[in-house]
Amino acid sequence: MLVVEEVVAGGKVWGCCPALDRDLPITPSFFPPVDYFSGARLVVETSRDPIYSYNGANVTLPCHYRYEPDQGPKRKIRIKWSKLRDDYTKEQDVMVAIGKTYMAFGDFKGRAHMRQASRHEASLVISDVRLKDDGKYRCEVIDGLEDESDVVDLRLKGIVFPYQPPRGQYRLNFHEAEHVCQEQGAILANFNQLFQAWSEGLDWCNAGWLADGTVQYPIRLPRKPCGGVHLAPGIRSYGPRHRHLHRFDAFCFSSALKGEVFYLDRLAGMTLEEAKQSCQDAGAEIARVGHLYSAWKFLGLDRCNAGWLADGSVRYPIVTPRANCGPAEPGVRSFGFPSKGRFGVFCYRER
Repeated sequence: MLVVEEVVAGGKVWGCCPALDRDLPITPSFFPPVDYFSGARLVVETSRDPIYSYNGANVTLPCHYRYEPDQGPKRKIRIKWSKLRDDYTKEQDVMVAIGKTYMAFGDFKGRAHMRQASRHEASLVISDVRLKDDGKYRCEVIDGLEDESDVVDLRLKGIVFPYQPPRGQYRLNFHEAEHVCQEQGAILANFNQLFQAWSEGLDWCNAGWLADGTVQYPIRLPRKPCGGVHLAPGIRSYGPRHRHLHRFDAFCFSSALKGEVFYLDRLAGMTLEEAKQSCQDAGAEIARVGHLYSAWKFLGLDRCNAGWLADGSVRYPIVTPRANCGPAEPGVRSFGFPSKGRFGVFCYRER
């Protein structure tokens, strides 16, 4: 490829490179004219408001583009969708499309495609939404040398719950926190999810990891052990912590279920192993902590009987507080991780 480095008056190229030691006139046949700039301004627009969805659903992230003044494109438009970090730097490619041809990448293969129902539509459709799909997405439209984009926020309807492992408080580094949340059918919550949970009433005095590597905790009722009585209610933050050395609890996020949670019991109760087998005999699996929280919030599961969960904890969900069923507020009660004892079991079965 010949690269012209200098153009002088009179339309001559001088001393550019060995291949151009002689004078070459700049002619239409040598440099064919390309109209990259039509004088029209490219505008890209997505939704100003967040788009809400839930685990297992299908969702459309709207994106449209136009020209000011209006005109038709003179070439095939290139569309690129990418997922962003909270600071708007790129996290991963989602999909690229030229005309009717598109290619999805990574976890979005087989789940993402383009919707182009109208002339200037470039919307992204994601099927079987997953917990980690929550976040910001950039729709980028490329027409020749023009490149414009806009950002839309996808938020999953879900619930944040604090989690401590069986061995006690403040035992998890960041990577272990990620792992235990996944084991419970959840992921580490992000700040927006924790803030939403706080605004809905979550008050928890133990600090926990979030997905960005910060450590925070939500306080509705200020008190001495939780940052002091003189601080206003809000999210307390320890900021970023060392992901290997520092240890805290975890704040996990679970979304609506694709199945059902139900309770099984025997007259004499069950051990943990017997509980697992009972769920299998019923065509299900023993429920995880995230399943129980989601069933409590989204399906109204209310049971004043304690049951085993997959992590070895014993819990029960209360929607309508009443005598002999724990505190006066709705919530998921916990008996911790009993090494002995016989209880019922909460099972989970996908539809």
